[in-house]
Amino acid sequence: MSLNIKEEIIETLSKMSIIELNELIKMIENKFSISSYSDLNNNINNINNNNKIETKELFNIKLINPGNNKISVIKFVRSILNLGLKESKELVDSCPVILKNNLIKEDVENIKKTLEECGAIIEIE
Repeated sequence: MSLNIKEEIIETLSKMSIIELNELIKMIENKFSISSYSDLNNNINNINNNNKIETKELFNIKLINPGNNKISVIKFVRSILNLGLKESKELVDSCPVILKNNLIKEDVENIKKTLEECGAIIEIE
């Protein structure tokens, strides 16, 4: 669309009354199957908010407290982190501590489930 045509449209719109502009807006909404600007803006905001929620894909798992069955927690931490016994014990003793970073939700849930079965208190970040 050329600049002259756009300017002509703007000039024509500026000469219209509020009632005529409102009728024109309704006709455009019907023609193109769109909602009013406020409805459209609300829909865009809802879509953006949903996308923000879904963008969290990687999680950290944090050991808050090993609980009463500390030996089982140390053994499991040792197996998932490929550490020696001494390093695993030191890590568990230094609670709260992040055990693993940047895990997908499924992996975090599996680790959390196993650690909680051992009696540990876990937090997902």
